[in-house]
Amino acid sequence: MTTRLDERLEWFRSLPARERSWVGLIAQAGIAGVIAWYRDGAARPADAIDVFSSAPRELARAISLEQTVEMVRCTVDLLEELLPDIAGEAASADVRESVLTYSREIAFAAAEVYARAAEARGAWDARLEALVMEALLRGEPDSAALARATALGWSARDGITVLVGPPPASDAGAALQVMRLAAAHHGLDLLTALHGEALVAIVGHSIDDDRTARLLSPHFGPGALVVGPHASTIGDVGAASAEALAAYDAAEGWPDAPRPVHADDLLPERVLAGDPAAADRLVDVIVERLRATDAELLRTLEAFLETSPTLEGTARDLFVHTNTVRHRLRRIETVTGRSPTDPRDALALRLALVLSRLEPTRGRPPGTSL
Repeated sequence: MTTRLDERLEWFRSLPARERSWVGLIAQAGIAGVIAWYRDGAARPADAIDVFSSAPRELARAISLEQTVEMVRCTVDLLEELLPDIAGEAASADVRESVLTYSREIAFAAAEVYARAAEARGAWDARLEALVMEALLRGEPDSAALARATALGWSARDGITVLVGPPPASDAGAALQVMRLAAAHHGLDLLTALHGEALVAIVGHSIDDDRTARLLSPHFGPGALVVGPHASTIGDVGAASAEALAAYDAAEGWPDAPRPVHADDLLPERVLAGDPAAADRLVDVIVERLRATDAELLRTLEAFLETSPTLEGTARDLFVHTNTVRHRLRRIETVTGRSPTDPRDALALRLALVLSRLEPTRGRPPGTSL
Protein backbone atom coordinates (compact mmCIF):
# COMPACT_ATOMS: atom_id res chain seq x y z
CA MET A 1 0.00 0.00 0.00
CA THR A 2 2.80 2.41 0.88
CA THR A 3 4.45 1.67 -2.44
CA ARG A 4 1.27 2.64 -4.30
CA LEU A 5 0.97 5.90 -2.32
CA ASP A 6 4.60 6.67 -3.16
CA GLU A 7 3.96 6.12 -6.85
CA ARG A 8 0.81 8.18 -7.15
CA LEU A 9 0.97 10.91 -4.50
CA GLU A 10 3.78 13.44 -4.74
CA TRP A 11 2.87 15.05 -1.40
CA PHE A 12 3.19 11.64 0.31
CA ARG A 13 6.75 11.24 -0.96
CA SER A 14 7.73 14.59 0.55
CA LEU A 15 6.33 13.82 4.03
CA PRO A 16 8.74 13.23 6.93
CA ALA A 17 9.08 9.64 8.11
CA ARG A 18 6.81 10.12 11.12
CA GLU A 19 3.91 11.50 9.07
CA ARG A 20 4.41 8.76 6.43
CA SER A 21 4.04 6.16 9.15
CA TRP A 22 0.80 7.79 10.33
CA VAL A 23 -0.63 7.72 6.82
CA GLY A 24 0.45 4.09 6.47
CA LEU A 25 -1.37 3.22 9.70
CA ILE A 26 -4.55 4.81 8.39
CA ALA A 27 -4.32 2.98 5.07
CA GLN A 28 -3.76 -0.36 6.81
CA ALA A 29 -6.60 0.32 9.24
CA GLY A 30 -8.86 1.16 6.31
CA ILE A 31 -8.11 -2.12 4.52
CA ALA A 32 -8.54 -4.12 7.72
CA GLY A 33 -11.75 -2.22 8.44
CA VAL A 34 -13.38 -2.97 5.09
CA ILE A 35 -12.51 -6.67 5.43
CA ALA A 36 -13.96 -6.86 8.95
CA TRP A 37 -17.01 -4.87 7.90
CA TYR A 38 -17.64 -7.12 4.88
CA ARG A 39 -17.37 -10.27 6.99
CA ASP A 40 -19.70 -8.95 9.68
CA GLY A 41 -22.94 -7.95 8.02
CA ALA A 42 -24.23 -6.46 11.27
CA ALA A 43 -21.41 -3.91 11.47
CA ARG A 44 -22.46 -0.34 10.78
CA PRO A 45 -20.61 1.67 8.09
CA ALA A 46 -20.50 4.60 10.51
CA ASP A 47 -17.81 2.69 12.40
CA ALA A 48 -15.45 3.76 9.63
CA ILE A 49 -14.45 6.74 11.77
CA ASP A 50 -12.47 4.28 13.92
CA VAL A 51 -9.99 4.07 11.04
CA PHE A 52 -8.62 7.48 11.98
CA SER A 53 -8.18 6.62 15.65
CA SER A 54 -4.92 4.87 14.77
CA ALA A 55 -3.22 8.21 13.98
CA PRO A 56 -2.68 11.16 16.35
CA ARG A 57 -4.59 14.45 16.08
CA GLU A 58 -1.50 16.16 14.72
CA LEU A 59 -2.11 14.40 11.41
CA ALA A 60 -4.89 16.90 10.66
CA ARG A 61 -2.19 19.59 10.62
CA ALA A 62 0.27 17.47 8.61
CA ILE A 63 -2.01 16.64 5.67
CA SER A 64 -5.10 18.37 4.36
CA LEU A 65 -8.60 16.98 3.92
CA GLU A 66 -8.06 17.01 0.15
CA GLN A 67 -4.93 14.89 0.55
CA THR A 68 -6.81 12.49 2.80
CA VAL A 69 -9.49 12.04 0.12
CA GLU A 70 -6.74 11.38 -2.44
CA MET A 71 -5.33 8.71 -0.14
CA VAL A 72 -8.75 7.05 0.19
CA ARG A 73 -9.21 7.11 -3.60
CA CYS A 74 -5.78 5.56 -4.11
CA THR A 75 -6.55 2.82 -1.60
CA VAL A 76 -9.92 2.04 -3.22
CA ASP A 77 -8.32 1.86 -6.68
CA LEU A 78 -5.75 -0.60 -5.38
CA LEU A 79 -8.45 -2.77 -3.80
CA GLU A 80 -10.47 -2.80 -7.00
CA GLU A 81 -7.41 -3.98 -8.92
CA LEU A 82 -6.79 -6.80 -6.47
CA LEU A 83 -10.41 -7.89 -5.98
CA PRO A 84 -10.54 -10.52 -8.75
CA ASP A 85 -7.48 -12.26 -7.31
CA ILE A 86 -8.66 -11.96 -3.71
CA ALA A 87 -12.39 -12.77 -4.01
CA GLY A 88 -12.52 -14.49 -7.36
CA GLU A 89 -14.38 -13.38 -10.45
CA ALA A 90 -17.78 -14.52 -9.20
CA ALA A 91 -17.73 -12.53 -5.95
CA SER A 92 -15.68 -9.55 -7.10
CA ALA A 93 -18.71 -7.48 -8.16
CA ASP A 94 -20.35 -7.87 -4.75
CA VAL A 95 -17.11 -7.11 -2.95
CA ARG A 96 -16.48 -4.08 -5.18
CA GLU A 97 -19.89 -2.65 -4.28
CA SER A 98 -19.13 -3.15 -0.60
CA VAL A 99 -15.74 -1.46 -0.94
CA LEU A 100 -17.34 1.54 -2.64
CA THR A 101 -19.97 1.79 0.11
CA TYR A 102 -17.32 1.57 2.80
CA SER A 103 -15.06 4.10 1.05
CA ARG A 104 -17.96 6.55 0.99
CA GLU A 105 -18.27 6.15 4.74
CA ILE A 106 -14.52 6.64 5.08
CA ALA A 107 -14.78 9.93 3.18
CA PHE A 108 -17.60 11.13 5.44
CA ALA A 109 -15.60 10.04 8.48
CA ALA A 110 -12.56 11.98 7.24
CA ALA A 111 -14.68 15.11 6.85
CA GLU A 112 -16.00 14.67 10.39
CA VAL A 113 -12.49 14.19 11.81
CA TYR A 114 -11.22 17.33 10.11
CA ALA A 115 -14.28 19.31 11.17
CA ARG A 116 -13.75 18.30 14.79
CA ALA A 117 -10.06 19.11 14.58
CA ALA A 118 -10.82 22.53 13.07
CA GLU A 119 -13.38 23.26 15.78
CA ALA A 120 -11.00 22.23 18.55
CA ARG A 121 -8.16 24.18 16.96
CA GLY A 122 -10.37 27.24 16.58
CA ALA A 123 -11.37 27.14 20.25
CA TRP A 124 -7.77 26.62 21.32
CA ASP A 125 -6.51 29.41 19.07
CA ALA A 126 -9.16 31.74 20.50
CA ARG A 127 -7.95 31.03 24.04
CA LEU A 128 -4.34 31.55 23.00
CA GLU A 129 -5.19 34.82 21.28
CA ALA A 130 -7.04 36.06 24.36
CA LEU A 131 -3.99 35.35 26.53
CA VAL A 132 -1.64 37.08 24.07
CA MET A 133 -3.85 40.15 23.75
CA GLU A 134 -4.21 40.43 27.51
CA ALA A 135 -0.43 40.49 27.87
CA LEU A 136 0.00 43.01 25.05
CA LEU A 137 -2.70 45.37 26.31
CA ARG A 138 -1.16 45.27 29.80
CA GLY A 139 2.17 46.18 28.25
CA GLU A 140 3.72 42.93 29.47
CA PRO A 141 4.68 40.91 26.37
CA ASP A 142 6.80 38.27 28.12
CA SER A 143 8.42 35.31 26.38
CA ALA A 144 5.37 33.13 26.99
CA ALA A 145 3.10 35.65 25.26
CA LEU A 146 5.50 35.91 22.32
CA ALA A 147 5.62 32.11 22.03
CA ARG A 148 1.83 31.96 21.99
CA ALA A 149 1.69 34.69 19.36
CA THR A 150 4.12 32.72 17.21
CA ALA A 151 1.92 29.64 17.57
CA LEU A 152 -0.94 31.74 16.18
CA GLY A 153 1.13 32.63 13.11
CA TRP A 154 2.43 36.00 14.35
CA SER A 155 5.82 36.65 12.79
CA ALA A 156 6.10 40.46 12.99
CA ARG A 157 8.70 41.95 15.30
CA ASP A 158 8.33 45.56 14.21
CA GLY A 159 6.00 47.80 12.26
CA ILE A 160 2.78 47.42 14.27
CA THR A 161 -0.48 49.34 13.92
CA VAL A 162 -3.07 49.45 16.71
CA LEU A 163 -6.72 49.91 15.69
CA VAL A 164 -9.65 50.36 18.08
CA GLY A 165 -13.23 50.54 16.87
CA PRO A 166 -16.71 49.13 17.31
CA PRO A 167 -17.09 45.37 16.81
CA PRO A 168 -19.05 44.15 13.78
CA ALA A 169 -22.76 44.79 14.11
CA SER A 170 -23.75 41.15 13.49
CA ASP A 171 -22.11 37.73 13.31
CA ALA A 172 -18.88 38.95 14.85
CA GLY A 173 -17.18 35.57 14.46
CA ALA A 174 -17.68 35.47 10.70
CA ALA A 175 -16.73 39.14 10.34
CA LEU A 176 -13.48 38.62 12.25
CA GLN A 177 -12.64 35.63 10.06
CA VAL A 178 -13.12 37.79 6.98
CA MET A 179 -10.87 40.44 8.59
CA ARG A 180 -8.18 37.81 9.13
CA LEU A 181 -8.40 36.73 5.49
CA ALA A 182 -8.17 40.36 4.35
CA ALA A 183 -5.11 40.95 6.55
CA ALA A 184 -3.41 37.78 5.32
CA HIS A 185 -4.14 38.75 1.70
CA HIS A 186 -2.19 41.98 2.22
CA GLY A 187 0.68 40.28 4.07
CA LEU A 188 -0.36 41.52 7.53
CA ASP A 189 -0.35 39.63 10.83
CA LEU A 190 -3.46 40.13 12.94
CA LEU A 191 -4.43 39.65 16.58
CA THR A 192 -7.80 40.79 17.90
CA ALA A 193 -9.66 41.02 21.20
CA LEU A 194 -12.76 42.61 22.62
CA HIS A 195 -11.96 45.22 25.27
CA GLY A 196 -15.22 46.20 26.89
CA GLU A 197 -17.38 47.36 23.99
CA ALA A 198 -14.42 48.03 21.69
CA LEU A 199 -12.66 45.73 19.25
CA VAL A 200 -8.86 46.03 19.42
CA ALA A 201 -6.80 44.88 16.42
CA ILE A 202 -3.01 44.57 16.59
CA VAL A 203 -1.66 44.49 13.04
CA GLY A 204 1.89 43.39 12.31
CA HIS A 205 4.07 43.98 9.22
CA SER A 206 2.37 47.36 8.93
CA ILE A 207 4.49 50.12 7.44
CA ASP A 208 1.76 52.68 6.78
CA ASP A 209 -0.79 53.09 9.60
CA ASP A 210 -3.26 54.95 7.39
CA ARG A 211 -3.17 52.31 4.65
CA THR A 212 -3.62 49.51 7.17
CA ALA A 213 -6.57 51.30 8.76
CA ARG A 214 -8.23 51.85 5.38
CA LEU A 215 -7.80 48.18 4.46
CA LEU A 216 -9.37 46.86 7.67
CA SER A 217 -11.89 49.65 8.32
CA PRO A 218 -14.78 47.89 6.49
CA HIS A 219 -14.51 44.96 8.90
CA PHE A 220 -15.32 47.05 11.99
CA GLY A 221 -18.81 48.12 12.96
CA PRO A 222 -20.22 51.60 12.32
CA GLY A 223 -18.70 54.40 14.41
CA ALA A 224 -15.30 55.88 15.18
CA LEU A 225 -12.20 53.91 14.22
CA VAL A 226 -9.10 55.10 16.09
CA VAL A 227 -5.52 54.57 14.94
CA GLY A 228 -3.07 54.44 17.83
CA PRO A 229 0.54 55.67 17.72
CA HIS A 230 2.74 53.50 15.52
CA ALA A 231 4.47 50.79 17.54
CA SER A 232 8.03 50.15 16.40
CA THR A 233 8.26 46.88 18.35
CA ILE A 234 5.86 44.57 20.11
CA GLY A 235 7.03 46.05 23.41
CA ASP A 236 5.46 49.38 22.40
CA VAL A 237 2.02 47.88 21.80
CA GLY A 238 0.82 48.38 25.39
CA ALA A 239 1.39 52.14 25.35
CA ALA A 240 -0.02 52.52 21.84
CA SER A 241 -3.12 50.52 22.79
CA ALA A 242 -3.69 52.59 25.92
CA GLU A 243 -3.67 55.78 23.87
CA ALA A 244 -5.94 54.31 21.20
CA LEU A 245 -8.44 53.07 23.79
CA ALA A 246 -8.48 56.44 25.58
CA ALA A 247 -9.06 58.18 22.26
CA TYR A 248 -11.87 55.76 21.37
CA ASP A 249 -13.59 56.46 24.69
CA ALA A 250 -13.44 60.20 23.95
CA ALA A 251 -14.29 59.98 20.23
CA GLU A 252 -17.96 60.65 20.89
CA GLY A 253 -17.00 64.25 21.67
CA TRP A 254 -16.10 64.80 18.00
CA PRO A 255 -19.09 63.49 16.02
CA ASP A 256 -17.66 64.72 12.70
CA ALA A 257 -14.31 63.02 13.14
CA PRO A 258 -12.95 61.32 10.02
CA ARG A 259 -12.83 57.54 9.87
CA PRO A 260 -10.20 56.44 10.62
CA VAL A 261 -8.98 59.10 13.05
CA HIS A 262 -5.60 59.23 14.80
CA ALA A 263 -5.45 59.17 18.59
CA ASP A 264 -3.48 62.45 18.61
CA ASP A 265 -6.24 64.16 16.64
CA LEU A 266 -8.54 63.49 19.60
CA LEU A 267 -6.24 65.05 22.22
CA PRO A 268 -8.68 67.89 23.06
CA GLU A 269 -11.54 65.43 23.68
CA ARG A 270 -9.25 63.16 25.68
CA VAL A 271 -8.17 66.10 27.86
CA LEU A 272 -11.78 67.09 28.53
CA ALA A 273 -12.59 63.45 29.32
CA GLY A 274 -9.93 63.52 32.06
CA ASP A 275 -7.03 61.75 30.36
CA PRO A 276 -3.84 63.03 32.12
CA ALA A 277 -1.56 61.49 29.49
CA ALA A 278 -3.36 63.50 26.81
CA ALA A 279 -2.94 66.71 28.82
CA ASP A 280 0.80 66.10 29.17
CA ARG A 281 1.15 65.32 25.49
CA LEU A 282 -0.83 68.37 24.41
CA VAL A 283 1.42 70.67 26.43
CA ASP A 284 4.55 68.91 25.19
CA VAL A 285 3.72 69.02 21.49
CA ILE A 286 2.47 72.61 21.56
CA VAL A 287 3.74 74.77 24.40
CA GLU A 288 7.09 73.12 24.99
CA ARG A 289 7.87 72.93 21.28
CA LEU A 290 7.01 76.58 20.78
CA ARG A 291 9.04 77.62 23.82
CA ALA A 292 12.01 75.65 22.55
CA THR A 293 11.67 77.20 19.08
CA ASP A 294 10.95 80.85 19.86
CA ALA A 295 9.32 82.43 22.92
CA GLU A 296 7.81 85.12 20.69
CA LEU A 297 5.66 82.47 19.06
CA LEU A 298 4.07 81.69 22.43
CA ARG A 299 3.38 85.39 23.07
CA THR A 300 1.82 85.73 19.63
CA LEU A 301 -0.34 82.63 20.08
CA GLU A 302 -1.52 83.81 23.47
CA ALA A 303 -2.41 87.26 22.15
CA PHE A 304 -4.14 85.92 19.03
CA LEU A 305 -6.28 83.32 20.83
CA GLU A 306 -6.98 85.04 24.14
CA THR A 307 -6.76 88.80 23.62
CA SER A 308 -7.25 90.00 20.05
CA PRO A 309 -8.34 87.19 17.68
CA THR A 310 -7.54 89.18 14.53
CA LEU A 311 -4.29 89.85 12.70
CA GLU A 312 -4.64 93.61 13.17
CA GLY A 313 -5.61 93.40 16.85
CA THR A 314 -2.75 91.05 17.65
CA ALA A 315 -0.32 93.29 15.77
CA ARG A 316 -1.41 96.30 17.83
CA ASP A 317 -1.11 94.41 21.10
CA LEU A 318 2.40 93.19 20.26
CA PHE A 319 3.52 96.45 18.55
CA VAL A 320 4.51 94.59 15.40
CA HIS A 321 3.45 94.69 11.76
CA THR A 322 0.46 92.63 10.59
CA ASN A 323 2.72 90.64 8.27
CA THR A 324 4.88 89.72 11.25
CA VAL A 325 1.83 88.25 13.00
CA ARG A 326 0.87 86.40 9.82
CA HIS A 327 4.38 84.98 9.54
CA ARG A 328 4.44 83.89 13.19
CA LEU A 329 1.06 82.13 12.86
CA ARG A 330 2.40 80.17 9.92
CA ARG A 331 5.47 79.21 11.97
CA ILE A 332 3.21 78.09 14.83
CA GLU A 333 1.39 75.79 12.42
CA THR A 334 4.70 74.43 11.13
CA VAL A 335 6.01 73.70 14.63
CA THR A 336 2.81 72.27 16.16
CA GLY A 337 0.94 70.95 13.15
CA ARG A 338 -2.10 73.03 14.19
CA SER A 339 -3.29 76.29 12.67
CA PRO A 340 -4.44 79.05 15.07
CA THR A 341 -6.98 80.17 12.44
CA ASP A 342 -8.69 76.76 12.27
CA PRO A 343 -11.50 76.46 14.88
CA ARG A 344 -10.67 72.91 15.91
CA ASP A 345 -6.92 73.48 15.99
CA ALA A 346 -7.49 76.68 17.95
CA LEU A 347 -9.33 74.63 20.60
CA ALA A 348 -6.32 72.34 21.01
CA LEU A 349 -3.87 75.25 21.08
CA ARG A 350 -5.82 77.16 23.69
CA LEU A 351 -6.27 74.09 25.86
CA ALA A 352 -2.50 73.59 25.74
CA LEU A 353 -1.95 77.18 26.92
CA VAL A 354 -4.40 76.77 29.80
CA LEU A 355 -2.99 73.40 30.85
CA SER A 356 0.59 74.71 30.82
CA ARG A 357 -0.40 77.37 33.36
CA LEU A 358 -2.06 74.78 35.60
CA GLU A 359 1.06 72.60 35.82
CA PRO A 360 3.77 74.41 37.82
CA THR A 361 5.81 71.19 37.96
CA ARG A 362 6.92 71.88 34.40
CA GLY A 363 9.56 74.25 35.72
CA ARG A 364 7.58 77.44 36.27
CA PRO A 365 6.51 78.84 39.63
CA PRO A 366 2.75 79.03 40.14
CA GLY A 367 1.29 82.15 38.59
CA THR A 368 4.26 82.78 36.29
CA SER A 369 3.18 84.08 32.89
CA LEU A 370 4.22 82.48 29.66
